[in-house]
Amino acid sequence: MREVPDYWRIADDVIADVRSKKLKPGDRLPSINELRDRYGVSHGTVQMSYARLEALRVIRRQQGKGVFVTDPTTWMREP
Repeated sequence: MREVPDYWRIADDVIADVRSKKLKPGDRLPSINELRDRYGVSHGTVQMSYARLEALRVIRRQQGKGVFVTDPTTWMREP
């Protein structure tokens, strides 16, 4: 069985937090440095997880302000 890459694990954790409502639309995600330290990964790994989340439309980046959760109704479907 293959191990999930770290950047997928971080992205999956963020998605799980949105689904469980720990993170709500408009909430700011932790900084890259905070996530890097929390997960014990490189800066680039966190960047890759943010890129994955952005591609899935889970987050939006605002230059100079941070990374924010989007409205899950635009990307999340109930099973």
